[in-house]
Amino acid sequence: MIKQHTKNKLSLRKQLEDKKKIMVLPGVFDALSARIAEKVGFDAIFQTGYGSAATLLGMPDYGFLNAGETIDNARRIMRAVNIPVIVDVDTGYGNPLNVWRLVSDLQGLGAAGIFLEDQVWPKRCGHMIGKEVVSKDDYIMKLKAAVEAREDKDFIIVARTDARAPLGLDEAIQRGRAYHKAGADVIFIEAPRSIEELKRIAKEINAPLVANMIEEGLTPNLPSKDLLKMGYRIAVFPLSGLYAATFAIKQVFLELKNSGATQQARRMMVTFKDFNKLVDLHKYAALEKKYASR
Repeated sequence: MIKQHTKNKLSLRKQLEDKKKIMVLPGVFDALSARIAEKVGFDAIFQTGYGSAATLLGMPDYGFLNAGETIDNARRIMRAVNIPVIVDVDTGYGNPLNVWRLVSDLQGLGAAGIFLEDQVWPKRCGHMIGKEVVSKDDYIMKLKAAVEAREDKDFIIVARTDARAPLGLDEAIQRGRAYHKAGADVIFIEAPRSIEELKRIAKEINAPLVANMIEEGLTPNLPSKDLLKMGYRIAVFPLSGLYAATFAIKQVFLELKNSGATQQARRMMVTFKDFNKLVDLHKYAALEKKYASR
């Protein structure tokens, strides 16, 4: 039975149908970052594999994360928010049967969709060197398993190809078309290297498209409104929050180490009161009072 966490919010599919808007998905990596994204007003969020590997393991996005860790993180994130969560599942962590089970498990938790890529395992971040991809036919078998495991019509399957780097843009576009024909709802050509390549992808693939905006990555970092004009339907900013949090924590800890105090770093901190509000302390204090023995 599919658990509904987002019954009062527009599904990803409904949001995708509005062609006058582009879905902007911030990358989240834990329950707290997900809660922050919801509080500032995002309508949907993306659980980043890169960020999950970094925060759960302290390791790079280099194939170290496994299915259990991804699912556990998704469970915590989805419990923390009431907006759609789309989960980066890397290559599916195995063969088509593993993908089938992964999709089934995530639906049971209330996930709104997945990103599934065609790299050779162990995979690596799409903007790193040394990537390889599986054959188109092998990936399509995984994709079909994901489609057949889907029970909720609103569950979105994003097919990502990393073929641009090892095989060229022509092959990446051909794969994107084939993946859409095989049942993917959205196509994601990873790491185009120019605005011209972004435009060509949008022109030659007749499907909803993802643009991946990584600060200082291989792809030009563009405003979402410019991507919408090109024809993209989803703009993912997967690492903005992770990099911002890392910078702030590092600066505060440096000051603490060097001076033994944090007064000068307060500008990079929320207050005690505001943080307690963010995590709904008042709600749990009220529950504690309600259930206190008399």
